[in-house]
Amino acid sequence: MEQDPLTAKVIGCAIEVRRTLGPGLLESTYEQCLARELHLNQIPFKLQVSLPVEYKDVRLDCGYRIDILVDEKLILELKAVESMKAIHEAQLLTYMKLSRIDTGLLINFNVRKLVDGIKRFKL
Repeated sequence: MEQDPLTAKVIGCAIEVRRTLGPGLLESTYEQCLARELHLNQIPFKLQVSLPVEYKDVRLDCGYRIDILVDEKLILELKAVESMKAIHEAQLLTYMKLSRIDTGLLINFNVRKLVDGIKRFKL
């Protein structure tokens, strides 16, 4: 799958965070540090974006939150887990469908090499 420039920059930021911190920290730590790295690289983003569900013409707050929304066009779902599960992929794909954003990255910081913990999705 061809990578767009924004996704490439974000992956570079994630690699820098992982290289600096190493494995074994909480997801929230990686989220805050990645936010700092995105800021340092002048990449626009929002943290913990509320994602309502539309049901029969009504918007309902069901508690869903996008970890990081980059430039209103890329969803980052961050994990710090021993292994990725199908539910993690389903979560990101659901967020992409609900938000109508067609690109997402699932990033697991708890891996030996970060490139092995990144999966890109395109709707």
